Amino acid sequence: MQMTRKNNRILDLYARLMNGETISKRECAGKYGVNEKSVQRDFNDIRSYFAMKLSEEGCGQVLIYDRREGGYRLEAQGTFTLSNSEILAVCKILLDSRSMTKSEMMQILNKLVYGCVPRKNMKLVHDLISNEAYHYIEPQHHKPFLDKMWDIGQAIQESRVIEITYSKRNGEKVTRRLEPLAIMFSEYYFYMTAFLENVDRKQFAVIDDSFPTIYRIDRIESLKVTKDHFHIPYKDRLASSTHCHTSPLNPTK
Repeated sequence: MQMTRKNNRILDLYARLMNGETISKRECAGKYGVNEKSVQRDFNDIRSYFAMKLSEEGCGQVLIYDRREGGYRLEAQGTFTLSNSEILAVCKILLDSRSMTKSEMMQILNKLVYGCVPRKNMKLVHDLISNEAYHYIEPQHHKPFLDKMWDIGQAIQESRVIEITYSKRNGEKVTRRLEPLAIMFSEYYFYMTAFLENVDRKQFAVIDDSFPTIYRIDRIESLKVTKDHFHIPYKDRLASSTHCHTSPLNPTK
């Protein structure tokens, strides 16, 4: 029973630290009904765990004692963590892209600031982007789509056929079975390039017709990743992807 209470206490401390809290030994001793020496041993165990992860992975977080705030907190360390200026640059690029709904954009920005910026600099970075965040103009479609884009990315990685219902510019809805090839971004929108399933591209008389069709991801009304696999030789994938990146993106009408 005593070991269970200790484990639960450590897990609770871990969760609070991961949530960005600064925790004092005195507060913990009162909350958990133990002495401060027991709490110190808990922090030592947590510190050892993060030190081990940092040693194994080369980046991560360390448990430090913040004298100014009078408690323990986590601080990012390692060569693969982003600096304050890098976080600011990424946030600015995201805001200027105007590619997502406001709720999706704010969620990502908050995770970047509160998950990657040292606590002492959080307010500064937040203030530097707050005006642009407040006046952020989301795309006219107002549709969340990040989960859908992830499903497409997995289908591409696993070479799986997808079934979509797609809304054309004129409002007409069509159903397609596609072999997804790539995800791209251009001028405020994310696009998927894909071949129609079972189309023999060697039979096209016009060379451009042999390249994949381009679909705006926010216009995909429904998406299903099937269990069916397809095969496109790597050289054909590369040629098609290069063509799409070097040509104006004209999504299917």
